[in-house]
Amino acid sequence: MARMADIIRQKLENTLSPTHLEIIDESEKHRGHAGYRDGGESHFHVIVKSDAFSGKNRVARQRMVMHALAEELKGPIHALSMETKTPEE
Repeated sequence: MARMADIIRQKLENTLSPTHLEIIDESEKHRGHAGYRDGGESHFHVIVKSDAFSGKNRVARQRMVMHALAEELKGPIHALSMETKTPEE
């Protein structure tokens, strides 16, 4: 089974063609909190720079990311925080 970070990377690359993409598993910071699982892969922070965000506000950009990861957000991903920017930002 693929690691969740690899799935996130593939989906965001396919839908947003980012010029920069960082995926950080922050699950360990949430040990003992809701949604935490042994082995991690439940809480992520992504930094995405993409031309696809041009002309869109922060909420629209975040919706684009959430739409790309809709299936994963239904289950394996408990929490997702993000920074969404254009390549110029």
